[in-house]
Amino acid sequence: MRAPAAVATLKLIRRVGDAAGPQPGEGGAMAALFVAVTSWIWLVLEIGLVVRDRRRGKGSASLDRGSRRAVVILTVIASVGSTAVQVLLPAHSALRLSAAPHVPWAPPAGLAVMWFGLVLRVWAITVLGRSFRTTVEIDTDQRVVDRGPYRWVRHPSYSGLLLITLGYGLAADNWISLGLMIVLPLSALLWRITVEERALVSTLGGPYETYRARTKRLVPGLW
Repeated sequence: MRAPAAVATLKLIRRVGDAAGPQPGEGGAMAALFVAVTSWIWLVLEIGLVVRDRRRGKGSASLDRGSRRAVVILTVIASVGSTAVQVLLPAHSALRLSAAPHVPWAPPAGLAVMWFGLVLRVWAITVLGRSFRTTVEIDTDQRVVDRGPYRWVRHPSYSGLLLITLGYGLAADNWISLGLMIVLPLSALLWRITVEERALVSTLGGPYETYRARTKRLVPGLW
């Protein structure tokens, strides 16, 4: 027999899950729960990166030009807006990605994309090691890294971040949330990439320009 607290929690989660679309019974609740847990893992990762910078005395914002602030603010706005739309939108709205009687594919697909993005972001951060910062800050003795995911794209950690937001939008199971989670984070990251690449060329010079000429920004082989 379930404890009363567990039953109450499951009912609350089920309401959010049911708002995401025509998911039967506990299936909708479990999808909502897994998305929520994944989101918290993502949040802890991002906070941990900022704390790591501060403990190391790194993360100067002198070259950042507000790009980190823009990424954080627009991603938060997109996340809050996406969640609000998910909860308030009628279950059978035409704006649902997987409205009845179709199979509710969007929440599990979104969850898978979120985890792919998390893995890619962690991989990119791990490969860059001590050179990774949450602001635009480049050491004068820093070398161009072209191994791991950096073999294919110059900003794989941002590719991972965009996959996380894309997955969150998919999991919300409606076109409005999906649009918010694509457009707002992407616009902020495009500005961030512009700022960062100017700083990298200025600091690292020829080696980075050569690397930039043979790699794409975010999507292997495309852009």
